[in-house]
Amino acid sequence: MVAVRPTEQRGSPLWHAVIERGESLMNRAAYAERIAEVLSGAHGAKVGYPIGLRTVEVLRTAPLGSGLIRITFGGEELDGFHSYVPDEHVRLVFPDENGVLHLPRKDGLLLHWGTPRPVTRDYTVRRFDAVARELDIDVAVHPGGLASEWALCAEPGARAHIAGPVGGLVVPKTYDKYLLAGDITALPAIARWLEWLPREASGWVFIEVAHRGEQIPLEAPDDIEVHWVHRGHSGPGAGGTFERRVRSIEMEPDQRAYVWIAGESGAIKPLRRWVRTELGLDPQDCLITGYWRHGVAGYDRDE
Repeated sequence: MVAVRPTEQRGSPLWHAVIERGESLMNRAAYAERIAEVLSGAHGAKVGYPIGLRTVEVLRTAPLGSGLIRITFGGEELDGFHSYVPDEHVRLVFPDENGVLHLPRKDGLLLHWGTPRPVTRDYTVRRFDAVARELDIDVAVHPGGLASEWALCAEPGARAHIAGPVGGLVVPKTYDKYLLAGDITALPAIARWLEWLPREASGWVFIEVAHRGEQIPLEAPDDIEVHWVHRGHSGPGAGGTFERRVRSIEMEPDQRAYVWIAGESGAIKPLRRWVRTELGLDPQDCLITGYWRHGVAGYDRDE
């Protein structure tokens, strides 16, 4: 625990700040140890973090191609934010249809969401800089989307409320092959995956976008093949082109592989069966997640 100087009276705001800082440092050490343990193992595993609730402000926004907009948040409350691996998500909390903001209640390391349940949308932690106190969230742009419309109008100084992340998926960097696939909602996570993997990693990436304008630069290892699948005016996953492209990979029987797939729930359902039956991967060697579903606002992701 951090030592408390005599001038920092027990119970004072400064005292609480020092104690929280000490607890944060110990938490980070504990999670670093657990993450190192998983990384040195044979299979992936989820590691839970304390679930925070933070008020932040928009520092800047920037378009990424024609399909994404990056929101960079900042603020003192980002102190103690946990971020370690590519597959981490936070929830942005929005006012309800009547303009009333309902926030979850903090209870130790947990959040109670209560009734009425707060209106939220889940987003990948694209980048976190603890020194600069900056958090990047990349939002997919689409007409009528709650977070999309907010992101397009957000200006520096706008306040926002962020809950999470609840934890992260830790995957050893020793698999023979990695397969990452998804639509544009999965692109931020895939981009972070490619930056996180070792430069000698090998495998495939398939990203479904509407057209070339939605493509963005990616920092992929040399031995990972990146394939952009253009769907044109068709809906995500429509026509089966994306599924066929993903299934076209050739995996050697003796290769250890990790598969990560995310996107529209219905579109990735056949790939879920393919991974578990034809590829025969164990649950700890894959994650297939429905990020959203046609016609369902605020869809809770499925795995």
